Amino acid sequence: MGQLKITLRRSPIGKPKKHKDIICGLGLRRTRQWVILKDTPEIWGMVNKIPHLVDVENVMDETV
Repeated sequence: MGQLKITLRRSPIGKPKKHKDIICGLGLRRTRQWVILKDTPEIWGMVNKIPHLVDVENVMDETV
């Protein structure tokens, strides 16, 4: 299973509470902060609700 690097690229100020809750649920607090999460349908569902606020990259596992 892969991993995703999710970066908060825009501030949630002025956005609906649902969007802020999703950002908090992803573990993001500040602009330009990033987190590494498992590539699951639940994470993609959260990301797809706020694509205008986050960037998503695939991360390859470096352990062989």
